Amino acid sequence: MAKNTFIYDSDPYLAPYKEAIDARSARIEAEKEKIAVDGSLSKGLNNHLYYGLHRDADGGWVFREWAPNANRIYLIGEFNNWKRTSAYALTPTGGGNWEIKIPGMFLHHGELYKLFIEWPGGGGERLPSYVHRVVQDPVTKVFSAQVWEPEKPYKWKHKGPGARSHPLIYECHIGMSSEDEKVASFEEFRTNVLPHVEKLGYDTLQIMALQEHPYYGSFGYQVSNFYALSSRFGTPEEFKHLVDDAHGRGIAVVMDIVHSHSVDNEAEGLSLFDGREDLYFYSGSQGHHPAWGSRCFDYGKSETKYFLLSNCKFWMEEYHLDGFRFDGVTSMLYWDHGLGRDFIGYDNYFNAGVDENAVTYLALAAMLTKELNPDAITIAEDMSGMPGLAAPFASGGLGFDFRMAMGVADHWIKWLKEKSDEQWSMGEIWWELTNKRSDEKTISYAECHDQALVGDKTIIFRLIDADMYWHFKKGDENYAVERGIALHKMIRLLTASTINGGYLNFMGNEFGHPEWIDFPREGNGWSHKYARRQWNLVDNKELCYHYLGDFDKAMLDIIGKEKNIQKSPVTEIWHNDGDQVLAYSRNNLIFVFNFSYARSYTDYGFMVPQGAYDVILNTDAPAFGGHGLNDDSLRHLTNFDPLLARDGKGWLKLYLPARSAMVLRKAQEDEKTENK
Repeated sequence: MAKNTFIYDSDPYLAPYKEAIDARSARIEAEKEKIAVDGSLSKGLNNHLYYGLHRDADGGWVFREWAPNANRIYLIGEFNNWKRTSAYALTPTGGGNWEIKIPGMFLHHGELYKLFIEWPGGGGERLPSYVHRVVQDPVTKVFSAQVWEPEKPYKWKHKGPGARSHPLIYECHIGMSSEDEKVASFEEFRTNVLPHVEKLGYDTLQIMALQEHPYYGSFGYQVSNFYALSSRFGTPEEFKHLVDDAHGRGIAVVMDIVHSHSVDNEAEGLSLFDGREDLYFYSGSQGHHPAWGSRCFDYGKSETKYFLLSNCKFWMEEYHLDGFRFDGVTSMLYWDHGLGRDFIGYDNYFNAGVDENAVTYLALAAMLTKELNPDAITIAEDMSGMPGLAAPFASGGLGFDFRMAMGVADHWIKWLKEKSDEQWSMGEIWWELTNKRSDEKTISYAECHDQALVGDKTIIFRLIDADMYWHFKKGDENYAVERGIALHKMIRLLTASTINGGYLNFMGNEFGHPEWIDFPREGNGWSHKYARRQWNLVDNKELCYHYLGDFDKAMLDIIGKEKNIQKSPVTEIWHNDGDQVLAYSRNNLIFVFNFSYARSYTDYGFMVPQGAYDVILNTDAPAFGGHGLNDDSLRHLTNFDPLLARDGKGWLKLYLPARSAMVLRKAQEDEKTENK
């Protein structure tokens, strides 16, 4: 977008909403000025350094909490046998704040503690709102805060990997990353999975479930303690080692951060923290999510904004993270959380149904992230299509770097579920994969963790289903397996090569991990059988999984390393619904797809810049489980046609086997001649 161009200038459909967009920007700017110190948002956001448990200047401890509805607050724990005593009673300091100072000798690393808060008409044990470390008793399952002050703090070795203008994202969950039926650790992920990610060619990790959550089966989306790293995966030092190691390999680490809601648990979370329903949340029904059974933050409340924005700063400074993927943005943006609503028409984005408090908060969070680290990235998970979400703030947007292209995955599933192979329309596919706002970048994916959860199906399972169990051994492939392997590669190549920002894949889906994800729960006997990743499958050369994994690596090698591919537009060359053939170009690459299940084409031609072209990737190659019907060592020359030649173009004629795709690169000598 050109400098000083506003989103309503580049999109005429936004022109009627110019006043609303300008007013939105003014609100955000005004709120920034309220928070900022010397023009810096970061300087004004240090709640995490004030509240909670910290060392004070004389070597002792100071603990502070905000609980305006409290009558009394006691610090209880192993140090005083969990008793409420006057010696450990907090003192009110005004504005709803409470404080206690404790000599250093009375609290030690590893000790457990909590708060007991009394309020008018009741009281109860609570975990501090800014607690940095929470652990669960393996027997009683009760959560407690834990003093964390190791003798040897972690020493960072590597700097961040730099900017990610077009990230290739490996979405992952630490706990389910092991082959064993258990909760895996940070250290196991670092030593076993991180090298796999590097080898594949992904340059960004997007890690789920880092914030502490009482129910493991929530996939980390029912957060109780926003400042606490989930202890079920290991220690803060072990996580820092993982991040540091990733940086040393040139891999950025992005956190899947949950600020869209909070678990409604009272003993572990913020709900009724001091007996008051609306401490951090909206009051009444608006403070309760009707679908998730969780609490909804009041983003217009100053204390809530400071709590959440300081939370962003804490995670970046404490763990050297390279940005955030904000979960549940649609739920934040709209009073009805976007439930059961079709977002047709721009009025949806600028009427009374929008929570402008949340809009302001999200813009401030994006600003803060960039201020803390200009190379950091912010990704919004929004299915509503809110215009400007990923446009610069100076242009009337909210300032996120990327939005999730959720419609891409939805349409792949729709086509697989609702249409036979011969009904797939190349024009429809082209439109859905390339119809993106020119002023916003997206993260495209064929499937993420959502499609892998129990109750849904991954792409490979939709394609092959139970035949994966019986016919995935080399030499024993049946029609369903051959079709599945072919389309799995084609779907990913088409998705990854048409991105206007970044590409994402969920852990294991690159090689067609079988079955679903089902976390331990009462309904499955608390089993970890389906909450793990079977890496042995892709390592076994007697099975077909490695074909898909090897293809994913080869595909990313092109998408990630091909010079200027991301800076060039995705330009359609040809599509024909009857033939089910689609071709397009990016810079000096040409992508050709034949989705026909039964028809192969000889000398299939279309016009491209004259010259010579080499095949650099072919889904039908034997190395990727294909039939090898083309000789990919041959160089393809364009044919001059005096009747049709225009703009230096000629006919490129190819053999296109059924259900296959290829990528061709214009020969280097042609590129050098053009550049002279």
